[in-house]
Amino acid sequence: MTSLVVPTAVLDRARRVTGTFATLTGVDPDPAELIGGRAALLGHTPKGRVSAGGATRLLASRDGWWAVTLSRTDDIDTVPALVAADQVDDPWAAVQQWAARLDAVEVTERARLLGLPAAALAEAPPEPPRVFPFGAGTAGRSLDGLLVADLSAMWAGPLCGQLLARAGATVVKVESAARPDGARNGPRPFFDWMNAGKLSYRADFDKPDGLRALLAAADVVIESSRPAALARRGLGPTDIPPRDGRVWLRITGHGTDGERAHWVAFGDDAAVAGGLVCGDDGDPTFCGDAIADPLTGMEAALAVAQSLRSGGGELIEMSMAAVAATYADHDSTGETDCATTPDITGQAAALGADNDAVDDLVRQRGYAAC
Repeated sequence: MTSLVVPTAVLDRARRVTGTFATLTGVDPDPAELIGGRAALLGHTPKGRVSAGGATRLLASRDGWWAVTLSRTDDIDTVPALVAADQVDDPWAAVQQWAARLDAVEVTERARLLGLPAAALAEAPPEPPRVFPFGAGTAGRSLDGLLVADLSAMWAGPLCGQLLARAGATVVKVESAARPDGARNGPRPFFDWMNAGKLSYRADFDKPDGLRALLAAADVVIESSRPAALARRGLGPTDIPPRDGRVWLRITGHGTDGERAHWVAFGDDAAVAGGLVCGDDGDPTFCGDAIADPLTGMEAALAVAQSLRSGGGELIEMSMAAVAATYADHDSTGETDCATTPDITGQAAALGADNDAVDDLVRQRGYAAC
């Protein structure tokens, strides 16, 4: 049986978040399920300094601990360049031996220059969501009947979208045919859990007129790419015609300041950046399963619901590392098993299955592709 232990104080804080979300929306998700559901579905369990999913490791540097994720083929192919070797037989052994001779700041800086998801332990400070005025507000609204364009991928953003869908929103999952959500090609139960009940819209980001119309019609936009990616295509928040009360949610790994805006992150290394680990600084181990992802998804859903209640018209920026750091300052004396299997009630739609329906919905709201 899968076991997924997290500090009880972390689960207690998550319960407060979902409890407030329930007060605002009438939907009361189980935080233990949200935190431990993927591990229960897939049989994942952290193995000390190897993450539950197996792609991230906590490694010793000369002066402390750091984490790196090698989940993609390109990441593994980058290891020889990282360690300055012509070739390596065992990527993890090579990285471990290389990092032991350097300080954590040196290894993370080089890894990030090469586009690898890496983080030094507890380098990120806690920070609440950054909220900026973004157009005109409206009277306070619930999520019922609102249109949400979900451009996010993997876990944190899709979980936020899933919770908004449970609260009555019409959520459109937007993907590119050339580069769909990476979770779509992973284990089907997890993808269904995150995306069942959403409409699927296939977009061409090189010819984005249809997507631009969808974003213009949307009451809520969720995005989790690096900020420059959308801006380059004229799809950033300031590129889209304004809509009163719109909430634009931007989820990043490490924030949008300076070079941090370019740092890649996944849930396990972002948790390490925030210091959300089990054990202590001298003997850290992974806590939960990519725990920065579900915690950020819950916090993001609450932030959107609160913004809409107060009238919207806001851009909300949320960093997974900063969210993890807010949960890291906890009493570590108690632990709770969160491996709760979700009840999946449907399948996620095939990529692009709902393009016509979404285009009709956008036209009904007075927008159309140019």
